[in-house]
Amino acid sequence: MTNRVIMYFIASVWLINGLFFKILQLTPRHENIVGRILGEKYSAELTIGIGVSELLMVVWILSGYMSRLNAITQIVIVLFMNVLEFFLSPDLLLFGRFNILFALGFVTLIYLNEFVLKKPQRKIS
Repeated sequence: MTNRVIMYFIASVWLINGLFFKILQLTPRHENIVGRILGEKYSAELTIGIGVSELLMVVWILSGYMSRLNAITQIVIVLFMNVLEFFLSPDLLLFGRFNILFALGFVTLIYLNEFVLKKPQRKIS
């Protein structure tokens, strides 16, 4: 049960960031970060594309399909994105360079949920 609750929490983080902050652009700093890292010319379109990708991540998480690959993918994406932001746009982050601590906490939660807390699936033969 705890595993599912944490899974829903992880999915909600991707949902909120993808839908509200990137697609609906409720916080313009996300587009500013994208513009700083990938260039201003298409930052609006790229931000929406990233938001759509985050919504696809929600679907993948909730589907449970290849969940270990999904967890590894999430960890790599979150760490890569946050390291880039740490060096290229710390002034645009909500907590500045301290954002990396939240990212490390989030990826630790993803790891623990998939590789420690999750009970192995029994195969029906």
